[in-house]
Amino acid sequence: MPCSPTPGARKKRRIRRRILGLPDHSVVLAEDETELRLFPPLRAAWSLKGHPSRVRLSGRNDRRVIFGAMNLMSGCRLFLAREDGRAPDFQAFLRRIHDFYRRWHVALVLDENPSHTAGRSTGLAEELGIDLLWLPNRAPELNPMDTLWGQGKDVISANRQDVTIDIQADRFIGFLSGLSDARALHTAGVLSGKFWLKRTLSKKFCDPA
Repeated sequence: MPCSPTPGARKKRRIRRRILGLPDHSVVLAEDETELRLFPPLRAAWSLKGHPSRVRLSGRNDRRVIFGAMNLMSGCRLFLAREDGRAPDFQAFLRRIHDFYRRWHVALVLDENPSHTAGRSTGLAEELGIDLLWLPNRAPELNPMDTLWGQGKDVISANRQDVTIDIQADRFIGFLSGLSDARALHTAGVLSGKFWLKRTLSKKFCDPA
């Protein structure tokens, strides 16, 4: 007997169906957030033999939460830095997305973080006309924003500490915003033939038929 699809496979299939059923004047965005800490993430680094590399730290580990969304066809990216990552912060980012794509129908691919699934968040998304497409649980590899976060932290945050967390957040967003749209799509894996939504997006937005 054939195996029944897993819950994750069913969710992926549901997302593909919903994208194919979107109105013509639509955009599909991948959304995620990441946390920046003033204490730097430590990565492998070069140093003279017998002289360990030094990483200077202050005594206060401030943080910022960076919200981000990327258009999976154009590569256009939006970011928002907040002091926290709770439901009101996510709702502020929904308004930012709505203001930017005011004349478009927006579909947002995202995980089921409690800030996303909160009643006021889903209610606001409905009010703004934003479709929320829920990813399978514990599947960060399906969200291309996760790869962008990793590259940004490697370049901006690793092995060094900025004077303030706000300086780090500005540099982090500046680096990711400074990537060309094509580079961002390539870095995030969206242009790969193995990207799980590639055929669906091509059929919906690129097929002459």
